[in-house]
Amino acid sequence: MVQITIEYMILIPVLILILFLFPIAVTSIMGTWVDSRRSLELRETASHLGSTIQQVYLSLNHTSIQAGTLQGVLEIPRFIEGYVFKGNASLRPFDSQLDNRILDITLKYVGLSITTTTSVTLGQNVEWLPSTFSSNSTNACLNAQKLPGGYIQLSFGDGT
Repeated sequence: MVQITIEYMILIPVLILILFLFPIAVTSIMGTWVDSRRSLELRETASHLGSTIQQVYLSLNHTSIQAGTLQGVLEIPRFIEGYVFKGNASLRPFDSQLDNRILDITLKYVGLSITTTTSVTLGQNVEWLPSTFSSNSTNACLNAQKLPGGYIQLSFGDGT
């Protein structure tokens, strides 16, 4: 009889401790998993956006394409898990050894501290006009203009 009482005296505090620790541990693990999943989704979206910009640049850079303006709708999600994200881009200085310029595209969730950056290789005849991309805009687009000298200007736009 005494042995059963001692076992209960040892097990009851352990069970109470488990009742408090298990939800805390699960919450921490799930929070990390959700942040990783959101980060991956944002990284995939940034990669897709970079690929689209690079394809537009390469298309306009071809000698058979005359000077003109192109405005294309970006086929990326407006929300990722209910969160809006914003983006901007900037060109790195010209690298004379590689004969190209690198466009760094940064996307960030609004309301979260998750940010990702992807880089795209473009030619020396490109200029990025300062602009901001907002995913929840119904008219979000990519503006591209090929000038008569073969110079290409790229920017995010609102479709208007």
